[in-house]
Amino acid sequence: MSFTINSHKETNRVRVIKIKHEDLDRLVFPFKKHTITSLEYKPFTRFTLAKSLDEVFENKLSKTLIKTLKDRNTGTIIIEPEISNKKFDKEFLVKLSTGFAYLVGNPNFDSMTGKYYARFYVKHQDASDSYLRKAYTNLDLHTDGTYVKEKTDWLIMTKMEEQNVRGGESVILHLDDWEHLDELSKDPVGKENFLWGSPKSKNTEYKVEHPVFKKDKDGKPIISYIDQFPEPKSMKQGLFLQKLSDALEESKKKISFPLPVGSTIFSNNYFWLHGRKAFNEHSGLSRELLRIRGTFFN
Repeated sequence: MSFTINSHKETNRVRVIKIKHEDLDRLVFPFKKHTITSLEYKPFTRFTLAKSLDEVFENKLSKTLIKTLKDRNTGTIIIEPEISNKKFDKEFLVKLSTGFAYLVGNPNFDSMTGKYYARFYVKHQDASDSYLRKAYTNLDLHTDGTYVKEKTDWLIMTKMEEQNVRGGESVILHLDDWEHLDELSKDPVGKENFLWGSPKSKNTEYKVEHPVFKKDKDGKPIISYIDQFPEPKSMKQGLFLQKLSDALEESKKKISFPLPVGSTIFSNNYFWLHGRKAFNEHSGLSRELLRIRGTFFN
């Protein structure tokens, strides 16, 4: 059994993995062994589930995921399973996403939900304290994990379902394609420690300090940034963040595309930024997403 992997139509940096219906069928039996409750309460079952996923693809899927995610020239994978009937329901998608995550590393504890993953809705009406659920506002380009102590090497986002949706396309940007990378990554202010907090919905009581830009083991810039959470302490920090935000949102190198229901975006969190376009208004708008973020095994 095998999967196909090709370049995305918008860029060679993004790989698209397609999983056939018959291969998903082979996962139904091993996945049934594990309930959502057992996966949440018994961490070792997540490894068992991931191994059963890899075995369907002759242990080639894990190698492909790790190699692509760690490669600075690529670093993002869109996984599109052929989901065509009711047996591939939302519970199946939680298990499939869990399998992808545990083939490459260990997910972080998600304080928003108290689990290793988070599920949340974007709807017409919203009273939350974060841009994450503001349907009719752009979710500007950012990385994840800016406000927590744990490292965030990678990020999974799976579209569980949606109704009455127009707009809301995914937006991503590779750091090396960004027109202002050299200028802003070399700005001394970007290398200063910034204070990062979070709204109450994140359930994180502490704040952290770190710069916007660091360098990886090869001396290339990496970024940790989101517009809502930094707390600038000086005029120069505030003006730097404004310049950074404007330069990201005005970039001509952003890639925008719709993500099919059941599909997953799997990205390196150090040199890819992600966001979302605003939705067209509809009283029945609803989109459910699943998020997992974590660290590589090594």
